Amino acid sequence: MAEKRRSDRCGPSAMAAAGCLALLLAGCSSQLPLTDPPLPAQGGPGSSAAPLALLPATTSGTEAGGAAVGASPLPGSSTEATAAPVTAYFVLVDDGGRHGVRFGCNDSLVGAARAGGAGDARLKAAVSALLDGGGQPENLYNALGTSRLRFLSGSFDGTTVTVYLAGTLNPGGACDLPRVEAQLTQTALEAVGAVKAAIYINGESLADYLKLR
Repeated sequence: MAEKRRSDRCGPSAMAAAGCLALLLAGCSSQLPLTDPPLPAQGGPGSSAAPLALLPATTSGTEAGGAAVGASPLPGSSTEATAAPVTAYFVLVDDGGRHGVRFGCNDSLVGAARAGGAGDARLKAAVSALLDGGGQPENLYNALGTSRLRFLSGSFDGTTVTVYLAGTLNPGGACDLPRVEAQLTQTALEAVGAVKAAIYINGESLADYLKLR
């Protein structure tokens, strides 16, 4: 009889406890997420996920639909810089200074544009225009036209232009001596913007060389 009373007292309590446990389990299960938890934001602390998409690769130094930035123009293209012409000086015989600077035997010194060059090549281009033997414009005389001189080298120190020539000078008479000096000197000065000129033929200064002619 005592055993029966003990079981009766425990019965309702056990049943209540079992009910609470069932309710607790039911409540907990209702809070479980129905979907997977969201992934951490891209780039956040501790994130190592790869980006969703990669930007298209770009080529350094180019613009979309355009030419390479900073690329040198192709030789012969319309963007290639054209060398500015040089001025070579010739003689207008017995002009008396009407069309140029009067000098020597009542002549005039007249400049004429010739094919140029860039940088250091400008001096050689200008002087060589006097030495090529047939480059003078119509109606102008070249006192160096029959000479056999060639341009060796030249330099410019910011004030004085120096020119070295080699070969043979063949003046056509006494009046050709000042013509040779004026043509070479003024042409060299103009080519580089110098204020003084030092010209040598076969190692001799132009003034000394002309004294022997």
